[in-house]
Amino acid sequence: MDTFPQVRIRWTAMCRLVPSRYPSVGVLDGIASPADLDAVLEVEAWTNDRLSTELGILSTIPQDEWVTGEPMASVVMAAFCHPRPGGARFSWPDRGAWYAARTEETALAESTFHRTRELEEIGHFDVRVQMRLYHADFAAVFHDVRGNGPARARLHDPDSYVYSQQIARGLFDAGANGIVYDSVRHKGGTCLACFRPRLVKKVRVAAHYEYAWNGGKTPAVRRLVGRGH
Repeated sequence: MDTFPQVRIRWTAMCRLVPSRYPSVGVLDGIASPADLDAVLEVEAWTNDRLSTELGILSTIPQDEWVTGEPMASVVMAAFCHPRPGGARFSWPDRGAWYAARTEETALAESTFHRTRELEEIGHFDVRVQMRLYHADFAAVFHDVRGNGPARARLHDPDSYVYSQQIARGLFDAGANGIVYDSVRHKGGTCLACFRPRLVKKVRVAAHYEYAWNGGKTPAVRRLVGRGH
C-alpha cells in the first residue's frame, strides 16, 4: 500500500453542507449512552419510520464509536450511518464519513457539484434545494494526501473513487482517523474526510443556503437570511 505522511491539525469552523430536510436534532442527542438506545427502541420500535431513517446503519457501527448525549449527536452520526450509494471518495457503501472543507467557498463548490451530479442521473434540472451549513472543529492526527505525484493524482481522480476507497479502507482498518486532501471541485481548496465520529467537535449551524437549478447544470446559489437554526 502507498504510504502517506501524518499531520496534526487544529482547524476550527470546518464547513459541511447538508440538505435542510434532515433535522438538526435527533434521538441520539437525548440519550446518555449507547445502552440507553435499547430502551428508546423498545418504546418506539425499529418499525418507526422516523427512527429507522434517522438511525440508518447505526447498528453496524461499534457502540464505543457512537456520539450520544450532546447537541448535534444525531447530526454527527448521520454522516456515518447514511453513506452514499456506492460510497464517496474516501468512504464506502457500508459506512460514511464526515466530509468538510476549510472554507464555505470550497464546501459550496463540492456540494453543488455532487447535487448536480445527482440531478444528472435523473435528468431533471428544475429543482430548488435548501441546505444547512454546519461548522465543526478538529484537533487530531490525519493522513495528508495533498500535493503532487502519481499516487496522489489517483486519489484525486475526478471521475473514479475505486483507488481512493481502496486506500481509505486500508488506512481505516489500520486505525487512521481520516484523510486531509485537495478539493477536486475547487482549485486551491482543502477538504477533510474524518473516519471517527468522536473527533467531530462543537458542531453548530452556521448558515442556510438555497440552490436553484433552472433548466441548466449550474445552480444559482443564494445565502438565506432570517432563517432559524
